[in-house]
Amino acid sequence: MAPLIGRRLRKGAATTAVAAAAMAALTASQAPGFAHSDQGDRNREQRAGEAPAPDDTPIDGGSSYHTDLPPLVTPDKPGSSIDLPGLPGSGSTKAEAGIPASVLDAYKKAEAALKESNPGCNLPWQLLAAIGKVESGQARGGNVEADGTTVSPILGPVLNGDGFALIKDTDGGAYDGDSTHDRAVGPMQFIPSTWANWGRDGNGDGEKDPNNVYDAALAAGNYLCADGRDLSVKAHLDRAILGYNHSQEYLNTVLSWFEYYKRGTHEVPDGTGVLPSGDGSGGSGNKGKDSGKGGGSGKDTGKGQENAHTLPKPDDEPDTSTPTPPAGEHGGTPGTGTPTPKPPTTPPSTPSGISKLTTVGAKELSATAGTGFAQSPRVKAVDAAGKPVAGARVRYEILGETDARFLGLVKSATMLTGTDGTATAPKLLAGEKTGTFTVRATAVGREAAPVEFTATVKARPVPQADALARVGDKELTAQTGASFADALTVTATSKGKAAADVPVTATMITSAKDPELNDKGPYFLDDKGKPVRTLTALKTNALGQLTLPKILTDDHAGTFLLRLTAEGGAVLDIELTVTQAQAPAS
Repeated sequence: MAPLIGRRLRKGAATTAVAAAAMAALTASQAPGFAHSDQGDRNREQRAGEAPAPDDTPIDGGSSYHTDLPPLVTPDKPGSSIDLPGLPGSGSTKAEAGIPASVLDAYKKAEAALKESNPGCNLPWQLLAAIGKVESGQARGGNVEADGTTVSPILGPVLNGDGFALIKDTDGGAYDGDSTHDRAVGPMQFIPSTWANWGRDGNGDGEKDPNNVYDAALAAGNYLCADGRDLSVKAHLDRAILGYNHSQEYLNTVLSWFEYYKRGTHEVPDGTGVLPSGDGSGGSGNKGKDSGKGGGSGKDTGKGQENAHTLPKPDDEPDTSTPTPPAGEHGGTPGTGTPTPKPPTTPPSTPSGISKLTTVGAKELSATAGTGFAQSPRVKAVDAAGKPVAGARVRYEILGETDARFLGLVKSATMLTGTDGTATAPKLLAGEKTGTFTVRATAVGREAAPVEFTATVKARPVPQADALARVGDKELTAQTGASFADALTVTATSKGKAAADVPVTATMITSAKDPELNDKGPYFLDDKGKPVRTLTALKTNALGQLTLPKILTDDHAGTFLLRLTAEGGAVLDIELTVTQAQAPAS
């Protein structure tokens, strides 16, 4: 499908009747690039009936998006579409109107859920479909598993401020594989920080996964309905879409697909949806590629959009390269530095020649809690003669009692073998639960014996300190029945360097030579407000410092001793002086 309206009009409007039909369709859909040429001018964003763009961060971080526009012909039910002669692309109307089954089901279920939880929003599923089309090409043509999870993560461009918004990492790379900057994730392209607030469980599996189209659709619906919006009101609708991506052209593009889908759609099998022009970058953007020369809406607007999108250039040629299955050390896994391979238009079928899966590399893997495994499970598919089989589907599953997950926080992922027959699992992330679990690799649709990997999560080493020192040297004094006004702060070090997260115990003792627990004098309050003279749940901060809670006094005056003991053996004794409070004058 050619994405630029200008191209269609020049090549297709051969007759007055055709031109009139095209103009009517464009006017109805509010397609960008038709009635004006000021797509990037933010002074024009406040035209009548359009809501101003929001000030907060867009839901997708201002990532790139697909700029393809709907066919000029109004869609209808399969078998009854009308093709206008002379209009390129009109024969693709039925294909473009088709939405992959799982994706369509996710949109409709999200609409139904919002009718119950927020009926005043009036969310139409066609709006979710329009956004899903623009953000990810309907999850790359519906390339999803049976539960609605994408076969491989869909990642937008790195939001490092170079042509896009600057958003530093907020999820430790858990969802997007980037621990420096964020990237939009999944079929509805949520940035991790937004998903943390808006993520929903749309398929009832107990997890909130931005890579799952059911979860992502329900989350997007809730986001669009926020702030008491009624999406049947034009201003509310515009504001909701602009909240998704702060761009006038984005608003127009989504509205054009929204109007198109409202005029008729039908269900197509998963994996057979039409991919946007130039798709295959591994993210949601079209990488500046376009499928035709000329065309008004594809040009770089140059005004007000510097950090919003990578827009297509009018003279770029279409991207007609053949998708390449993943190969090499990382197999195209996002976040490893290897580009994600282009998804095929239809789901790849498992080659008939595959007869065996064999392990490549280590079969036993280990990592420390809260970190990533240095190696990912990897297998090789071979035929009966032992030759590698390319394009085979291999499903990796995490089995056992563990909170470890693959990149994207999913428990399973399907990968394609490369030309050398190997398929590498997505990066494996250790959770906080220690112990051993299994990763199983299975040839999808084949009877080849599965391969299992043993993965072990080890406990984090407890940080230690070999020295404790007080910050400041002011004498600590207080009167009886009161509290010490000055805070007590100490620094823990290990081999002269600040030691973070070191456990420290604070105890009121009788003396340095006889360090028994003192039942008189200064004390702390526990979390229930009761007096205690020992605190154990203390840790140094990132700078190796610890500020103790307020220290109170009873009615005993004198010199008392507070002992601080750090993991690793460091000990520090601090004197506390308590004077008798003066009796009030009679």
